[in-house]
Amino acid sequence: MISRRKFNALLSATLAASATPQSSCQSTAPQLIKGPKVISTWNNKKANRQALLHVSKGTDSLLDGIEQGIRVVESDPGDQSVGYGGRPDRDGHVTLDACIMDKAGNAGAVTFLEGFPHAISAARKVMEETPHVILSGEGAAQFAEEQGLERRDLLTEASRKEYEEWLEKEEYAPVINIERHDTIGMLALTAEGDLSGGCSTSGLAFKMRGRVGDSPIIGAGLYVDNEYGAAVATGLGELVLRQLSSFLVVEFMRAGHTPQKACEKAIERICERENVTDAQVGLIALDKRGEIGAFSIHPGFTYAVSDKDSEWSEEAKSYFT
Repeated sequence: MISRRKFNALLSATLAASATPQSSCQSTAPQLIKGPKVISTWNNKKANRQALLHVSKGTDSLLDGIEQGIRVVESDPGDQSVGYGGRPDRDGHVTLDACIMDKAGNAGAVTFLEGFPHAISAARKVMEETPHVILSGEGAAQFAEEQGLERRDLLTEASRKEYEEWLEKEEYAPVINIERHDTIGMLALTAEGDLSGGCSTSGLAFKMRGRVGDSPIIGAGLYVDNEYGAAVATGLGELVLRQLSSFLVVEFMRAGHTPQKACEKAIERICERENVTDAQVGLIALDKRGEIGAFSIHPGFTYAVSDKDSEWSEEAKSYFT
């Protein structure tokens, strides 16, 4: 038998010991991985580099980074999926789509834009200079001209030649990771922890005239939630549109999943509901901590990451290996 006083003293000591964490197994909350950081679809390290020059200056230059980084690809005639040099539709017209979204949730987009290589700049003008989110077709072109944006013929000799060869059979059979790598999507994080993103494309090669994919649609091709993270998509837009994949990725991050797991779950959703035998979709994500994610339906989707200390590109993991 022990006295009540001794029993209470022993109990207090036991409780105190159990409440004291042991240094060898004590866990700590993950630390914020500070920006600036830029991630983009495909091997667009040159675009990332340009974006990082602006993003490194802070939140006030964040959208400049997105716009100027994407303009690098839009200006490259060798990239036949974006801007100048993009592959035409089945009637021989190069039409562009783009969108941009800032940390406050403001967004702008253009669809079915002809004659202006920098669709991302037009999208930003829509966001900042109009009460609207999307302008399309002739109206988008009229607005771009009013804003003083560069006008030029977008069809290069290389794309024209491909189009003429296609006309011989007029067979619509896009190849994944080639005609279906039809976008530059870019996400950026500042040192202050603010996020923004953008997306630009010339769409599927030899598409029906007037076709618009996921790239300019907020929630499909791009979504930014400054409290949790951002995501962008590339690939066959019809699949992304039906599942609102970028919004879904961000919602999975909101629910507590890492960017990588969020991308995987969103791709799984597409694969469960769509015929993906010959279709590719790739997703990238960036959260407030600076963690990234990337995943695709089939192998072959690459992405690029740049921060103040490093720059690299690699192939994402895929649902089918």
